[in-house]
Amino acid sequence: MDPAEQSRFERLVLCHLDAAHNLARYLTGDAADADDVVQETFLRALRHFHGFAGDDARAWLLVIVRNTSYDFLRKKMRGRFVSIDEVPDLAISDDSHATNVDQQLDWARVAQAMQSLPLEFREVIVLREIEGLSYAEIGEITGIAAGTVMSRLSRARKRLKSILAQKQSASSDREAR
Repeated sequence: MDPAEQSRFERLVLCHLDAAHNLARYLTGDAADADDVVQETFLRALRHFHGFAGDDARAWLLVIVRNTSYDFLRKKMRGRFVSIDEVPDLAISDDSHATNVDQQLDWARVAQAMQSLPLEFREVIVLREIEGLSYAEIGEITGIAAGTVMSRLSRARKRLKSILAQKQSASSDREAR
């Protein structure tokens, strides 16, 4: 890679290291695994940077993070992947799907509960709520339509709310004893 291209890579890609690590950590569920995924991601990004023509590499890099994470998980889980279509949707009575859980609940509990979500739910929550990406950007990264992103995000929020409510109920029961 010539020095000008290396400088462009550093300027456009390296600034998104935190976003890459956030997504990898939530997709893999482990900080050490996320480190491995991010390292592999940046190697892949460096190898293929000549094909990047834009000025905003964030979405491009997060696609690589996502693909690398899925590759990593496939190898680690050896075919034990559960499709989102196999996970039943939970009925939740509250329709406030736009609630920002980060503002209402202790983030550590939310992060722990997120690990219980199917991978496809985790990624849309991370990309929308933590990274602040638009539905179109999430669709570009995940390869799904914006309408599907919205639907999946709604289901993910409902599932996360249910998990948190169950944990809160269990915690209250233990405290009452």
